[in-house]
Amino acid sequence: MALSGLTFGIYPLSAAGTPFGLAVGPEDDYNKIQLALHDLRGESKKLFPRNYLIYTPEWESKMLSNADRFLAAGLLGDLVLGCGDWTHQQEHSIDFDRWLSFIRKVVNRYGSHLASLQITNEPNLSFMEDSKPYILKALVEGVITAKKEAQDLKLPLKIGFGSVPESPAAIQHFWENLAKAGSCKFIDSVDFVGHNFYVDVFEDQPLDLKEIPASVEFTLRNLREKDLITAGIPASIPIRVTENGWPTGKNPIANIDRSYEHQTEVLETVIRTIYNLRLELNISHYELFGLRDADSSKDDLFHQYGIMRDDYSPKPAYYTFKKLIQDLGI
Repeated sequence: MALSGLTFGIYPLSAAGTPFGLAVGPEDDYNKIQLALHDLRGESKKLFPRNYLIYTPEWESKMLSNADRFLAAGLLGDLVLGCGDWTHQQEHSIDFDRWLSFIRKVVNRYGSHLASLQITNEPNLSFMEDSKPYILKALVEGVITAKKEAQDLKLPLKIGFGSVPESPAAIQHFWENLAKAGSCKFIDSVDFVGHNFYVDVFEDQPLDLKEIPASVEFTLRNLREKDLITAGIPASIPIRVTENGWPTGKNPIANIDRSYEHQTEVLETVIRTIYNLRLELNISHYELFGLRDADSSKDDLFHQYGIMRDDYSPKPAYYTFKKLIQDLGI
């Protein structure tokens, strides 16, 4: 079951995925990233960087180069292997031998530097990975392959997969279909289930702060007490909150400005709610998205997820997150 505290993580880079491609801005400064991560974790707490590689045959070499850069910068910790280019709607198939070979390469080259490897990021989100008809097979075979490779190399590498909550944008019957596609070997290979969710970010109307805890609890209970049971995944396998955040800027739907001050209030409320549920629901990790804005000069929320501005100057939420790591982290 979950340890006494939460293990914290954070996405340390700036680019943010959107339904329309990437939100980007000034280049990442790896020295400033390391200074911020060290300051946030202090001398005694864990704070794992969480980064992404997105596999396609055309991107394989580029993704391995990205991993080399993360390694050189000390930014390998929790790594996600996404599958397929979600912006390319005509991509209907994948060479499974190459996909599994890519996973083996990652485990062999970087596994000793990783705490965990997550196979797929949002496989049940209709406009992301689940736009690909092969994603369930890629998930199941990918998890089994990663686990076997880690075991063969005697690496203490945790293997999991990702998910998002039920919503109009999520694919229907994902968990039932995962149960059919999986096997005892698959379940035995899963060390955690990652869950990406954003409270009070994409709603038509903003939530009152006092409504946030109930929304967080509903999301996590639905995963543990409904979806994972449907998939045949036991309660002994921990949940990780693998993406969560509250961006500043402007909500493009409600056209309401989102203040720095409210960002810190929402994030503290969300994280403390997860902490209070951690033992009952076996939640082991909280990973924030993310460290800095993609582009602070753009007022849409996709460019302002950070607890720092794009010049690495802290927003108020930076100090709140730092205190939460010290108070609630391991």
